[in-house]
Amino acid sequence: MAKSSLKNALMVILLVITIACSTKLCKAIESPQYKIVHSESDFEIRHYRESVWMAAPVNEISFEKATRNGFHRLFQFIQGANLNFSRIYMTKPVLTSIVPGAGPLHSSAYFVKFYLPDKFQADPPLPLPELNLQPDPWTSHCIAVRKFSGFARDSNIVKEAEKLALSLSRSPWENTTASTSEYAYSIAQYNSPFRIIGRVNEVWVDVTGSRANGCESNPIAAY
Repeated sequence: MAKSSLKNALMVILLVITIACSTKLCKAIESPQYKIVHSESDFEIRHYRESVWMAAPVNEISFEKATRNGFHRLFQFIQGANLNFSRIYMTKPVLTSIVPGAGPLHSSAYFVKFYLPDKFQADPPLPLPELNLQPDPWTSHCIAVRKFSGFARDSNIVKEAEKLALSLSRSPWENTTASTSEYAYSIAQYNSPFRIIGRVNEVWVDVTGSRANGCESNPIAAY
């Protein structure tokens, strides 16, 4: 498929999602479950329950290109490109995890992830091999989250991650970043590119903490 045709197809897909979210149906879109265990003005700590995601590995310098590539493959999967021929409802957010590297965004590889709805958590459909997708099981653990508005771009995601790191360094959660995590940080996107106003994005970083506040004391690598 030509690049222009692929781009047009992706835009149509995202337009359908946008139309769906303009109705009450959007409220039914599932998200991973969590509870807030610590909150400050510019970040919060969330304790996420066990869950299973589907992940698309992408070797790419650009965060934006990697997200488009991975999302396109994941969308084929939820539209029935799996060995069960199952149709899977869209969930949110679309999560792009950044693997540390030497590129201009401190990365050369990404994992674009889709949270599986409750119906498929226990028995995820197997993706077609040519999509190069893999299930990504999460253990129960804590994540530091910073919200930011507008569009998540190559030009701003590193700055947003640095702001979260600075906030953590000035809080009781200093030195709690999970050093064994295979991801530097992740970017969660909740809106389609057609939404201009009121966009919601988040930077996610694995953290450790005490069992008293709901976080395991040992570093957790996978999420």
